[in-house]
Amino acid sequence: MESPMVFIVAIALCLSAMILVVFVVFKPQFGSIPLERRRPGVRNDRSAVSRVSQSTVSAVENIIGESGGLYNREVLYNAGVKMAPADFTVGVAVASILVGAFAALLTNPWLGLLIATATPFLAKVVLTIRRDKRRTKFEAQLTDTIQMLIGGLRVGHSVMRSVEAAAQEADAPTSEELLRIVNETRIGKDPRLAFEDVADRMNSEDFRWISQAIQINREVGGDLAEVLDQVAGTIRERSEIKGQIRSLSAEGKMSAYVLMALPIGVAVILAFINPGYLDVFVEKPLGIAMLVGGLLMFVVGGFWMSRTVKIKF
Repeated sequence: MESPMVFIVAIALCLSAMILVVFVVFKPQFGSIPLERRRPGVRNDRSAVSRVSQSTVSAVENIIGESGGLYNREVLYNAGVKMAPADFTVGVAVASILVGAFAALLTNPWLGLLIATATPFLAKVVLTIRRDKRRTKFEAQLTDTIQMLIGGLRVGHSVMRSVEAAAQEADAPTSEELLRIVNETRIGKDPRLAFEDVADRMNSEDFRWISQAIQINREVGGDLAEVLDQVAGTIRERSEIKGQIRSLSAEGKMSAYVLMALPIGVAVILAFINPGYLDVFVEKPLGIAMLVGGLLMFVVGGFWMSRTVKIKF
């Protein structure tokens, strides 16, 4: 009789091969320029698999419509994912099927179905984490952004020209957001609304101050560079306070992460050490009820701890 570890490794290799095939098939759809645009006059001979994938993406795009569904364009943009909603939705659906099938082979069909159902929500959580990281990076770059704006204003550039110069010099995501302001203004959008939209997307009170300072300067005049210099000093002081608060709350956050990961880690270890030990949670009605209740308490406890360690200032 072969060792169970050999079977697990074989399943893992099969799953890796399937994921590799999926990403190879869908890779041309993720933001690449079509062949007919890159090489006019050259016929794009796609394989049968590519045609099926394109048909699937088109069908999903027709279903979700302009709204984009759960993974709309705004959600993906805020997370820094440069993919169309239909492409991302299809990718999540394929990942759900593969992960669910893998879990069903290793454990049982019901647990595999549960994991497959949870995969789209996990993708949403990943997007939320990426969005928060992008916002944090934007906040960290804000002081340098103001200095670049002040430098442009002091050499005689206009506000929008200074914003454009800062967009060319800054790193992402600041460069992306500033360039979006410039492009939206060029097509007729009110600059005030463009700045306010960035502040809303990045959830940045500091950038909202910059927007208000620019708007007040447009209405009453004055030395905008000097005003922004004072705003930069205030933002630096706030950043120092934020750093101190993060240091003081780091221990609480680590405790929350450990407490959240402990039940999952114990369950995974028990599943590998004694595969039949946890069958009662998916085969017996009482076990299923206990599993559902445990998941609900897990979610409530996780939300409670996240509110406890998250400090607003």
